[in-house]
Amino acid sequence: MKFNRRASANWKGSGMEGKGTLTTQSTVLSNTQYSFKSRFEEGVGTNPEELIAAAHSGCFAMKLSFLLGDAGFTPEDLSVEAKVTFEDGMITESHLDLKAKVPGITDEVFQKIAAEAKATCPISQSLKASISLTAALV
Repeated sequence: MKFNRRASANWKGSGMEGKGTLTTQSTVLSNTQYSFKSRFEEGVGTNPEELIAAAHSGCFAMKLSFLLGDAGFTPEDLSVEAKVTFEDGMITESHLDLKAKVPGITDEVFQKIAAEAKATCPISQSLKASISLTAALV
């Protein structure tokens, strides 16, 4: 399967004082603001690292769901938080924190499948960062 997805950015002004907008093909983001403050401080708007964290957590959860299904398990709930670390001008780490409700699975099997999902989800494979995972059945 091959497909393309699009997003666009528009930036006006200098790096610190300027501002920009992001728009996705689906329009879930539509002229969504971002700025130096939203990226490096606590300003209003989104930022690239937050969007990578959202993409990583969503990709991992979906990949895990597929792998669990392949092993004969149907997850009731997969809650994933990704914490992306930006350091010295680059993303150095993405930590996935998973809390899952999967009826009938043992912790040993769950940990093995979660590790496989971490290693094989497309976003994990595209990041040049250290990727870690904490996985717990609840």
